[in-house]
Amino acid sequence: MRLGIIGLPRAGKSTIFEALTKSKADAARKGEDRIATVRVPDRRVDVLSSMYQPQKTIYAQVEYFLPGAVSHPTADSKDQKIWTAVRDCDALIHVVRNHAGFGFEETTPEHDFIQLDQELMLADLVVVEKRLERLELDHKRGKPLNPEEHALLLQCRQNLENETPLRRTPEVASAPLLRGFAFLTAKPQLVLFNNADDDEHLPEATALAAREDCMVIRGKLEQELAQMNGEEVADFLVEFNIAASAMDRVIQRSYALLGLISFFTLGEDEIRAWTITKGTPAVEAAGVVHTDMQRGFIRAEVVSFDDLTDAGSHATARKKGTVRLEGKTYEVQDGDIINFRFNV
Repeated sequence: MRLGIIGLPRAGKSTIFEALTKSKADAARKGEDRIATVRVPDRRVDVLSSMYQPQKTIYAQVEYFLPGAVSHPTADSKDQKIWTAVRDCDALIHVVRNHAGFGFEETTPEHDFIQLDQELMLADLVVVEKRLERLELDHKRGKPLNPEEHALLLQCRQNLENETPLRRTPEVASAPLLRGFAFLTAKPQLVLFNNADDDEHLPEATALAAREDCMVIRGKLEQELAQMNGEEVADFLVEFNIAASAMDRVIQRSYALLGLISFFTLGEDEIRAWTITKGTPAVEAAGVVHTDMQRGFIRAEVVSFDDLTDAGSHATARKKGTVRLEGKTYEVQDGDIINFRFNV
């Protein structure tokens, strides 16, 4: 999972990136793109590793991407290169400033959100118009027009001209024919209000909170927390009433936003967590582990995490009848432990 961090200048994007990834600022690389991969905290992986003592324990991973400092295009600009770098992200984390400070103007979180969202819509509209122009030109030259793609693009243009992000119409946003365009406003978006150290509350932006997935992060505080370890962390969490780190909370919300779940594979050498979309059939989940498993799929031997830990071992779980065989169309559930049977 790759998450792109966006926001207006001075929203606190670098602070949030460092809070989420436990990385430190590097003055020598200021203005460059920043990428960091963090493991997804999962208590179930810890428990399984303790039970089976494998040589390797591999957690699922999340990649955070922060584009380098670039000037934002004006509202009527056709130069939208700033957004090229985040088009291959699975979702966007939109950082909105909600704190005062020396040299800062008054906070206007809802206005700031709308301003950047309009930039995203303009960037998508440029892509749509270029593609429609190409399709219509090819049609005049005798090339057959794909009516479904054409209709979808016209719907996109209508939405965007009406200042409606494509994520508002899931059937359009998720259409397979549009996947290659990587539309920015079709991506799931998590709005992070970057608050002051002593402010745990959402801003008064009722309309925004009603239509977007929003959460608060005390960026500077969480940035400091990310650099601590051991007893320092425990004391800090209590003092500032933080139930879980920003990294844990944002990953959890990102998984929910994208409809992601985890399943696990066990072996003597390795225990591993795999990330898939909710509703993925067993045969496709097998392909995430290895293409040969999908190609030669026979059955999936499945036991839930809860049933396995209640039983204490695979052998006991089998005796209790909680280990079962499933076919290709079985929808993998969050926390399933799977052994794929295959033959190639």
